[in-house]
Amino acid sequence: MPTSALQRKLSVRVLNILLTATVAAASLYCGTLAMAQTPSSRSPNTANNWKQVEEAMGRPGQIQPGDVIKFGMPRKDLNVVLDSVTIKPALALGSWAAFKRDGGGAMVMGDLVLTEDEVEPVMMKLQEGGIHESAVHNHLLGESPHVMYMHIASHGDPVQMAKAIHDALALTKTPGPDGAPATPSTVELGFDQKQVEQILGHAGKINGGVLQIAVPRTETVTDSGMTVPPSMGVATALNFQPTGNGKAAITGDFVLLGTEVNPVIKALRQNGIAVTALHSHMLMEEPRLFFMHFWANDDAVKLARGLRAALDNTNSAK
Repeated sequence: MPTSALQRKLSVRVLNILLTATVAAASLYCGTLAMAQTPSSRSPNTANNWKQVEEAMGRPGQIQPGDVIKFGMPRKDLNVVLDSVTIKPALALGSWAAFKRDGGGAMVMGDLVLTEDEVEPVMMKLQEGGIHESAVHNHLLGESPHVMYMHIASHGDPVQMAKAIHDALALTKTPGPDGAPATPSTVELGFDQKQVEQILGHAGKINGGVLQIAVPRTETVTDSGMTVPPSMGVATALNFQPTGNGKAAITGDFVLLGTEVNPVIKALRQNGIAVTALHSHMLMEEPRLFFMHFWANDDAVKLARGLRAALDNTNSAK
């Protein structure tokens, strides 16, 4: 065979080998890239990711922004009266727990509404289940029967924590979930809702006959280095329960920095709104926060102006 023909034949064989290797490498690269991209293309913020937690809690939750699921456990079994006002569960008797993913585990925060005789057994059961308590205290003054509030803030396996909370609540008379799905409330509040919302600068929602307005802070709040969304209890809560003739009973809590505490106390008291509690709800938060509870029963628009005066002394969202 002539030398030139042999060279051409060898060149073709080398070219084929190089092409085969290139195609194989490209296929391997594309396959690896596809495998790397597949998990990140899945949205973690889906109800299915929380199904086992819902089963452990024994009730459905509501998905919130930031891959959070929140469970409401209103104390509809309690008949609590303050200043001749029968308090609706949505005003001040709403137990809740919220879960947020934390790597392979989760963070849970919540607030359990308890009668005095329920406090000790619930605390013991939560401790047995590895759930940490961050506060036990009052929110109101002079209500009958007296109600206590137990705050929880814990990290761990979300299903195990949900089961521990479920087992603790089983020691109380907290009602189970309603069988029928919630329907939008059409209750007539008896006061000017739009004017109240305009004064406060935030829209609210009607829940269980109560106007609820949440006002987040502008700072990022963390707990043990993990971001805590407003839906996990770090937004100021302003609740209005109609009491007739344009009046409303109001309660909730302001979420405050230490420097804001006394200016807010002054603004509330100057506007006829009583301060009923001042305390912490968390243990490892940054920045350090204080929670101020309040009460009044008066003209709803007048009270909205008083709450707005207090809000203006905080670094809250406008």
